Amino acid sequence: MKDRAVAGVRRRAALVALAAGGSATGAARGSTLPAPGSLPDALASALRTRQPLVVIASTGGCPWCQLVREHYLAPLRREQHLPVVQLDIGSRAALLDFGGHPTTHDELLRRWQVRVAPTLLFLGRDGREIAPRLAGVAADFYGAYLDHRLAAARRSLGQEHSG
Repeated sequence: MKDRAVAGVRRRAALVALAAGGSATGAARGSTLPAPGSLPDALASALRTRQPLVVIASTGGCPWCQLVREHYLAPLRREQHLPVVQLDIGSRAALLDFGGHPTTHDELLRRWQVRVAPTLLFLGRDGREIAPRLAGVAADFYGAYLDHRLAAARRSLGQEHSG
């Protein structure tokens, strides 16, 4: 519990630094998350571990995206092995969509009607969204909102597997 409280204090300090025009870097390790070549493969890997696939829609130079990646998603990926991939708004990087069709990050995010960076999507079987999106950053409560959506996504996956 103490570790979680310390992490919360660090996240709030990073948010204050960002709001003041500073940088959230320092304790962070790496500024990007893996970009999938194939969403069906990434999802299959996530489902094998009974986890949702979390997709972050990001943009280059976005300090809020950096904050979410480094202080929320990267630690969850490292410590809880949460399957997370990054798609970049405006990027022409190639990938396969859930239908197995070639597309780009930007085209897919447009189809998904993602308009805010960062946006987190929580995907289950067949690439369906299984929890509400988390768009933007709500300074003091982001961790709680993320935890709530992950719990909802995991519950949904449990229902998918039992039904």
